[in-house]
Amino acid sequence: MSGPRASASAFAPASVGNIGVGFDLLGHTIDGPCDIAVVRRIDEPVVRIASIGGEATGAGSLPLAAEKNTAGQALISLRAKLGLAHGFELELRKGIALGSGLGGSAASCVAAVVAANALLDEPLPREALYPFALDGESVSSGSRHGDNVAPMLLGGVVMATETRMISLSAPEWLHCVTVHPDQVLETRRARAVLAEPYPLSLVVEQSSHLALFLTGLQRGDAALIREGLQDLLVEPRRAPLIPGFVQVKAAALGHGALGASISGGGPSVFAWFASEAEAQAAAPAMREAFASSGFDSRAYVSPVAGPRAEVIDA
Repeated sequence: MSGPRASASAFAPASVGNIGVGFDLLGHTIDGPCDIAVVRRIDEPVVRIASIGGEATGAGSLPLAAEKNTAGQALISLRAKLGLAHGFELELRKGIALGSGLGGSAASCVAAVVAANALLDEPLPREALYPFALDGESVSSGSRHGDNVAPMLLGGVVMATETRMISLSAPEWLHCVTVHPDQVLETRRARAVLAEPYPLSLVVEQSSHLALFLTGLQRGDAALIREGLQDLLVEPRRAPLIPGFVQVKAAALGHGALGASISGGGPSVFAWFASEAEAQAAAPAMREAFASSGFDSRAYVSPVAGPRAEVIDA
């Protein structure tokens, strides 16, 4: 019988955190950019990062110190919890730009734990990897929220609490356009504008939108999804941080979007559509709206039920 693998590679897809109406609670993956982690099992009982590269903007600025890196911290947590005698060496290949609102920090730690899990004598189920990914994500965001890491681990649309990942149904016809402009918006800055309290009446109205949205997903009802996909809490405060957001959202709605809002902490913008054809038609108009504000962008059209992180050939 052969022993455990010496190395493994895994990818984690980009994601749309919050999905507008579900701040720190909902997220889904997209078929687009991804991060890749190459993890090697080493005899030394430590976690070290050998290199960070890739085509993503800002990859070279990420820390090599494991405890200061989302992927490194996730592996540190995994080692500590399992009491492993061996360690890990990590190589990151960044495909998701920093500060893009596409879950780049989460993708790094999810790819790392999925790859490392393949090297264990007894690999863990996906649900057991969640706490380690949350520990890693907290290095970047300052809090343990799973709206990015959970969908990356499970794929598709996921409800994430601090202790649970719950997959939600998403009709096959639901498609998403995610447009990433040549802007950077740091997660901590995007969260800072949310510090002031909200009136109870607004929270109640937002809760009604969330209930309609979740019911629409479960029933596959486009009308309910449209009625629910309206963010009254986060979007109004973050929109001024994203030049061109108002125009991009208007372009999406003008092409029949069920709803549109900010992806994660921004500056990327997402819109949901009732068909792939509508999404494909809207993508150029959304890019043109960013261009009118002076920013080039890339658009990704994907099923809302996007892929999950997987082990791949190196």
